Amino acid sequence: MHAGAEHTLGVVLAGGAGLRVGGRDKGLLPLCGQPMVERVLDRLRRQCSRLVIIANRNPEGYACHAPVVRDDGDGHAGPLAGLVAAFGFVGANSHALPRWLLSVPVDCPDPPDDLAACLRAALDGPAQAECAYARSSDKAQPLFALYRIGNVREWRASAQAALEVHGSAKRWHAEIGARAVDFDTDPAAFHNLNTPEDFEEYERTHART
Repeated sequence: MHAGAEHTLGVVLAGGAGLRVGGRDKGLLPLCGQPMVERVLDRLRRQCSRLVIIANRNPEGYACHAPVVRDDGDGHAGPLAGLVAAFGFVGANSHALPRWLLSVPVDCPDPPDDLAACLRAALDGPAQAECAYARSSDKAQPLFALYRIGNVREWRASAQAALEVHGSAKRWHAEIGARAVDFDTDPAAFHNLNTPEDFEEYERTHART
């Protein structure tokens, strides 16, 4: 387990509608012999001491892999609704309050092994910020983000307000002054799988031997 992991809660955002895979739950679809969510969790286990999955359907299926927190939004309200649920979970479990909350989406199976460490280093710099997110090839990746947990009620209220006004994680990050951290050594780490063809191509290039 990486340094600092004992103070970090890993959150997998799994609330998408999966429209391009026929409405199926992408996180539970098989990928190289296991559900995609398990590949994501494998990466996070080295970086976080505790893991939760934020989902708005199939909680029984996800519970086989990690504790599940229900996304309270109606329908598929998007990743900001998942973050609202995550901050709510942390607030309800303040006896085990982490110092950091690391979020990743469920449909990117290979998040960087040093994601938490690099984001944390950016937040521990001279001009401290409260949130850092990944940027790859000049493209913001706001769902790969690390939040410094202080007043968790303020985090939840801020995310909830953004959800109600515009629903954009990228815009919310701009509003709260989140810091971008470049990850250009492996752009494929942020490639998300959206279609059956994406799954097939991934298996062709990543099949385990």
